[in-house]
Amino acid sequence: MTVIDCRRVVPTKMRAARLHEGDAGLVLRVDTDVAVPSCGHDQVLIKVRSCGLNQVDLLTRTGQTPQAVPLPHTSGTEVSGDVVAVGRDVDESLLGTRIVVDPVVACGNCRPCFRGETNMCREGLIFGVQTPGGYAEYVAAPARQVVPLPDSLSYDEATAIAVTGPTTWHMLHTRAGLRAGENVLVIAAGSGIGSLAVQIAHFSGARVIATVGGEDKVRKAHELLPADLVVDHNDPQWPRLVREFTGGAGVDLVFEHVGAATWKGSLAAMARGGRLVTSGGHSGFLVDINLWHLFIKECTLIGSYAGSRDDFLTVLDLAARGIIKPIIQQVFALEQITEAQTLLEQRRVFGKLLLNPQLREFRGQNGSGR
Repeated sequence: MTVIDCRRVVPTKMRAARLHEGDAGLVLRVDTDVAVPSCGHDQVLIKVRSCGLNQVDLLTRTGQTPQAVPLPHTSGTEVSGDVVAVGRDVDESLLGTRIVVDPVVACGNCRPCFRGETNMCREGLIFGVQTPGGYAEYVAAPARQVVPLPDSLSYDEATAIAVTGPTTWHMLHTRAGLRAGENVLVIAAGSGIGSLAVQIAHFSGARVIATVGGEDKVRKAHELLPADLVVDHNDPQWPRLVREFTGGAGVDLVFEHVGAATWKGSLAAMARGGRLVTSGGHSGFLVDINLWHLFIKECTLIGSYAGSRDDFLTVLDLAARGIIKPIIQQVFALEQITEAQTLLEQRRVFGKLLLNPQLREFRGQNGSGR
């Protein structure tokens, strides 16, 4: 485990990209005189080296989360960095440690927590959604949420799997019970979560079919992902192509996280006795289901939410051993947050977009900081 030098005095002010009330909704801007948070008794202060962009950041900005956030709000659920200060009840040995934040902040005292189902904690919070997040030079987090980084992982690599990795493992294995030899359909495989789903399903012994949107993403998927078939889900005939590839049977498992835009095709591609596991719906949460097809084919629809601490540690280990590797498209400076969110909003992303709040200008493509 690498320890960094944290002897420098932590400043009192920092830069942070925060949401403010505007004339036509919430406005995101970079503030340069934000007070650096102080540590609570059970918290650590993190110098943020990498922060991921996530669909939930867009939902927060557009007011589509279940609860409104207190303003001004700092988003950013996927965070890695250095511990530069600790609260009075925290072991000082954490000082200087390279860490990644487990974003599922559970109470630790309820039945789901005792069973290890931290993602199902009724008192749980998502870091960066119901708390201040990593769109800032510094952020405070509960000490129990930070996990030391293996030396083999960069800050950027750890950040890129902090949400997508545990969510993917939870969907495929914990909830859907993926088995070797199955045909698995991964929807929107060019996304951060989809690109990891292809890798995890492949590692698990499945035959993987990936959908992406557009010819350029089809080409990138062939180059970067271990998929056995790639189809363009902008083509209305893509479910037929999937069924043809499976000899007319359809797929055993659908990995769905897009929602309304791909829902009908996902159901059409399923085999008899197939399962569909879903964790999102950013293209629309309201979908239609033909109950006749559901029961006559004995299909199963499975909901999945985030990932447990065990899922988090499993994926961190897989990444540390090089079994899965996140695809990082670009790393941005904090001042480029609007540009970065626009790319995500317009779906012009293959893999993950990251911020490095310590940067003052664009770092380029596939950057990876240590």
